[in-house]
Amino acid sequence: MGVRGRKRERKRSRKRWIISIAVAFVVLLAGGAGAIYLKLNANISTFDSAGLSKDRPKAAPADANGHTAVNVLLIGSDTRSGENGKLGGSAAGPIGRSDTTILLHVYPDHKHAVGISIPRDSLVDIPPCLLPDGKWSPDQPKAQFNSAFSMGNTAKGNPACTQNTIEKLSGLRVDHTMVVDFAGFAAMTSAVHGVEVCVPNDIYQGDMNPNLGYKGKVVLESGMQNLSGQKALDYVRVRHGVGDNSDVGRMMRQQAFLSALIGKVKGQGMNPTTLLPLADAATKSLTVDPGLGSASKLMSFGLSLKNIDLKNIQFITAPWRYDGPRIDLVHPDVDDLFGELRANRTLEGVDASGKVDAKSTSTASPSPTATVDGTGIQVGVFNGTTTDGLAGKAADRIKAAGFTVTGTSTARSQDHVTTRIEYGPADKAHATTLAKLFPGADLVPLNIAGVNLVVGQDFATSAADTKAPPKPLPTTLTQQARSAATNPCEKLSYG
Repeated sequence: MGVRGRKRERKRSRKRWIISIAVAFVVLLAGGAGAIYLKLNANISTFDSAGLSKDRPKAAPADANGHTAVNVLLIGSDTRSGENGKLGGSAAGPIGRSDTTILLHVYPDHKHAVGISIPRDSLVDIPPCLLPDGKWSPDQPKAQFNSAFSMGNTAKGNPACTQNTIEKLSGLRVDHTMVVDFAGFAAMTSAVHGVEVCVPNDIYQGDMNPNLGYKGKVVLESGMQNLSGQKALDYVRVRHGVGDNSDVGRMMRQQAFLSALIGKVKGQGMNPTTLLPLADAATKSLTVDPGLGSASKLMSFGLSLKNIDLKNIQFITAPWRYDGPRIDLVHPDVDDLFGELRANRTLEGVDASGKVDAKSTSTASPSPTATVDGTGIQVGVFNGTTTDGLAGKAADRIKAAGFTVTGTSTARSQDHVTTRIEYGPADKAHATTLAKLFPGADLVPLNIAGVNLVVGQDFATSAADTKAPPKPLPTTLTQQARSAATNPCEKLSYG
């Protein structure tokens, strides 16, 4: 073999060696990722979907692009079983109770999301729920909200019952439910190396445990702090010594903490490298519905949120008022709030359905009145239905396009299904121009002079579909909302 042959052979060998290294590296990566996913899958616990109500709200329809709203119920359990007793104290016993509940609505445009906090002491109607003995509980009107999670008195709680209660309250179908306990929350904060939050004032041992009988040492110093593990848990659990000492005030700090956690994760990059350690920490103490019962599904859901700006992730507490030692949800304000979510409108009334707004795109067709010029064309308008006021509405439409209305009246017959445009022998061109404002109308030549418009039931239907703009939510409610981009030292409590 010549020198050139040996060089070519060495080059091919080196090339094969490099390719082999690359292939081995990919295999190792794939194997490592597979091992991690298997580990995460082993961590995850699921609850039985048999406990979900048989009378549930319908699933939100998908738009033309396959996008739909996603509703995720987030439950923080304060069970003291296992490792949780070390973090939260074991005196309260092992029965699972919901300490925090947030319904997260991710809009179909995947650019907006809002989390609704439900006060744990609020009075709600709890529907029938499946108990450990296989029986269903009776309806419980005006029951304390967090008692739904305790139905059955088990350490793991009853997330299906809480989901049933939220669906009945909101009219929204909950797509996924996630329950995390003390240990899981503490581990998550450590996995991201702490979260920067604002402590409104010094927090003492006596604030954390009012039964202590004395003030004790400072547990959390006022000001900006990087908190993880036990200290992060102390921050979201404390309610005494801050603001009005209420549970509802504490929820505001929980919203602030979640905002900071989301900001930290997004700042590090919404990718598997960031999310896998977080998922590993969370899944050790996570219970989810069967639809999220695998690492890949959890990861997919997490990655679906990466395009939402912090300013478009909002948190708000369901409208409430005190009712003695308990809390009443304020109706109809709470119904209007959930109505906005069902309509996929943000708290500010912005359409986040993901549908293309014809008025806001340069390629969309302009409105009919903007492209039709009826100047100099006279039209008589008649109502051919039994629906009052249609002639006037039709007259307003054609006046806006420059037509002259010679009068409005009731047609001889009021059983017209389809709108018709009648015209004389010399007025076909005028009738054709008018027809541009009424797609689908029948053009009818008659031995008359001029043009008549006889509106039918099709126009009545289209007029009814033209709804007035939705009534905005009261500013007293929307001003309470905080976005994930809000100053961390603002809106931390009532009082």
